[in-house]
Amino acid sequence: MKKIFGLVLLTVSFMVGAQTNSELLKHYEAYYKEMKAQGDTQGIINAMTHLNVLSPSVARKDTLAYIYMRGNQYMQALNTIGIKQNATDSDIAVEVKAVSLKAVKQLELAIGHFEEMFKRSPNALIAYELADLNAQIQNFAEADKHIAYGLANSKPDDKKAFYETQTPYEVPLKAAFMYLNAISTFSKDKTANIDAAVDILDETLKEAPNFRLIQITKTELLRQKQVQQQEAQPKN
Repeated sequence: MKKIFGLVLLTVSFMVGAQTNSELLKHYEAYYKEMKAQGDTQGIINAMTHLNVLSPSVARKDTLAYIYMRGNQYMQALNTIGIKQNATDSDIAVEVKAVSLKAVKQLELAIGHFEEMFKRSPNALIAYELADLNAQIQNFAEADKHIAYGLANSKPDDKKAFYETQTPYEVPLKAAFMYLNAISTFSKDKTANIDAAVDILDETLKEAPNFRLIQITKTELLRQKQVQQQEAQPKN
């Protein structure tokens, strides 16, 4: 009799627990929808975190990481989703890892995920990220490969934003690739290639007259050229 009573009590407890869990899921699903409608990012994060605890899923974890990334909470995104490359990662997961690792200055790790993004969906915007990141780590062979792709495949409507001034601005993506080409050219030989790099910058300025970074870079390259010429002059 005691065994039967214990079994009944266990069954009832299980049913109550299942009902409570189901009710909580409904509550947080409704809460998530309401926070989303209000545009409350922290509320969305809270709701998604509870949902993932109550009913864990890869999709929910990916979504939570993506929300963190969109809110510039890059470490939280990476802590949620990890940094390793997995062949089974969703497109969202790969993007979150790539963008977040770039933001926290883990450039070589970020490159691997951007390469996966490019493999899945080749386009000039991802090629720009790969060209820029490879140039930053001095891997100019890889940078040049992606620059060539970008110059050949940039569409007229493709834009790239720049933030070196207080007022952000956009230029055609092709012009951004031309700028990277100038930087890559100069970096391969910082004495012999200054004029070639300046020529590319002049051509870029024709493509994008509002490209303020061009004039800044050109001024610096010409300054370096002048210094080199002064140092090369025989001293009395």
